[in-house]
Formats: sequence, C-alpha cells, structure tokens
Amino acid sequence: MSKYNARIEKSEVSVMPTVAFEGRIITIDTVADTDKAVQALSGEKFLGIDTETRPSFRKGVQYEVSLIQLSTPDTCFLIRLNRVGLPDSLVSLLENKKITKIGLSLHDDYQALSRRRKFKAGGFLDLQKHVGEFGIEEMSLQKIFAIVFGKRISKSQQLTNWENDVLTDKQKLYAATDAWACLEIYNRLEQTK
Repeated sequence: MSKYNARIEKSEVSVMPTVAFEGRIITIDTVADTDKAVQALSGEKFLGIDTETRPSFRKGVQYEVSLIQLSTPDTCFLIRLNRVGLPDSLVSLLENKKITKIGLSLHDDYQALSRRRKFKAGGFLDLQKHVGEFGIEEMSLQKIFAIVFGKRISKSQQLTNWENDVLTDKQKLYAATDAWACLEIYNRLEQTK
C-alpha cells in the first residue's frame, strides 16, 4: 500500500498553499560563467534539471531551447542557452553518469537540447517513470509535487518569452522552482523508501 495518492484533482491543487524556491538563483549568459557553474556543480551527486523554450503561437514555428536550469537544494543556475549554446563544459555535465540529473519528461528535454548540439545523455532520471514505483500515476510536475508535499508550485510564467533580453524576477523564480522541485520530490521519495 503506497503512502501517496495515485491521483489528485486540479481543484484540490488550486487551494493548496503555494511554495517556491528560496535559494540563490544565478543567471548565466557567458561561456566563461557556464564553465564556472559546471565546476561548482561537478561535486554534486544529484541535480534537479529542467529546460524552458520560448513558446511559439504560430503553426510550424518552433524555437530552440532557451534555458537550462540546474539546481542543488540551495542554488539554481539558469544557463541562457540562447546566449551560450551548449558549451563543452555543459555537455560533459549532461553526459556525466556519476551525477544524477532528475527531471520530468526528460526525453523531451534531451531531444530539445540535442537540436542545439548532439550529446549522449548520462545519469538522467525521469520522475514520470520513477514516481510510479511509489503508486503515483500523475505526470505533471505540479500534481506530483502536490501529492508528495501537499503544496502547490505556480505555473504562471510557463508561456512567457524565455529569450527576452532580461529575464524577469518572476521568470527566474518559476524556472528555478521547476528544477528544484524535481530534486525535492526525488529526495522525499527516497526518504520514504
């Protein structure tokens, strides 16, 4: 018998208290700073990961992934791929099997990142597959987080322009929260094993 509900209604989630990442958010838009961020993250065993892509509201128009978020429990790096591409240091992190990168719907992220530059994903753990072991059937980050923590994460910035010259504080917080939430869910589930 799982200690978690298999499903949750949107109406239940909407009345839960909202939670967001409270750590440091570091926005990166140069290759040199990307290298420093990867260096800082290279000692971690587990990272939350997510990507954001500028939404297209026109049929047949698709943008390349704009942002990758990599989070520890207290720091999230927002690397602006529309400015730095996929530098060697970042590729080596994404290929590193010793660092588990925990995300949601990672196949989509991997495909989007591969359009920027080919690499072999290593150490990726997809929560959508992982939560099934705990009896959770939901697929959305917001619903999985609500089941595990009884709190809601906001999705209000999802369809904003991730290629703006300057990301807003709301965009940064949203992006950091998504990557951090993946890591938090994983850690909580591991504690309940």
